[in-house]
Amino acid sequence: MNKPGRFKTLAIATLSAIALAASIAVAQTVTTGQDNQTQGQRREWRGRRGDHKGMRGMRDGGFFKGLNLTDDQKAKMKQIRESFAQTNKPLREQLHAKRQELRQASEGGTFNEALATQKLTEMAGLQAKLMGERNKLHQEMLSVLTAEQKAQLEQAKAQRQARREQRKAQRGERRGRPEEQ
Repeated sequence: MNKPGRFKTLAIATLSAIALAASIAVAQTVTTGQDNQTQGQRREWRGRRGDHKGMRGMRDGGFFKGLNLTDDQKAKMKQIRESFAQTNKPLREQLHAKRQELRQASEGGTFNEALATQKLTEMAGLQAKLMGERNKLHQEMLSVLTAEQKAQLEQAKAQRQARREQRKAQRGERRGRPEEQ
C-alpha cells in the first residue's frame, strides 16, 4: 500500500483539528427558540462589559475619547465610521450567513464534518478581509488626528500596556508563581 506523505498527513490532521474545534464551537452555540431571549440578554451584557472596562473600541470615539477632538474631527470620525459600516455591511452579512450554515451542519444530532470544514474555511477568508478593512478604518481615523493627539494616543496605549503587565504580574504572584523577566 501507499503510505501518505507528510504533507497529506499534516493536512488531514489539521482538518481533523478544525473539525473538532468546529464541532465544539457549534455545540456551544446551537440554540433553540426558547434561548432567543437569553441570547439577547447576553448581547446586551457584552455591551455593558465593554462599557465597564472603559474600552468601547472605535464606536463613539472610545479610543480617541481623551484626546479633546474638535467638532470637525468628531464629525470626520463619525463619517468614517458610518462609511465603514455601510461599505462592510455585505461582508458582515456574509459572515453571519456562514455562521448560520455552520450551525446547521450539526442540526438533528448529526455532524457533517465536510460541510463544517468548508464553512470554516470560507469564514476564515471573510474574517481576514474584515480584519483588513478594520485596519484601514483605524488608519483612516488616525489620519484625522494631529501629531500631538497621536502622541497622546501612544502615551495612553503605553499606560494601558503597563497596567496590563502589572495585573498579569499580580495574578502570577497570587498563584504562587515568580514574576517572569
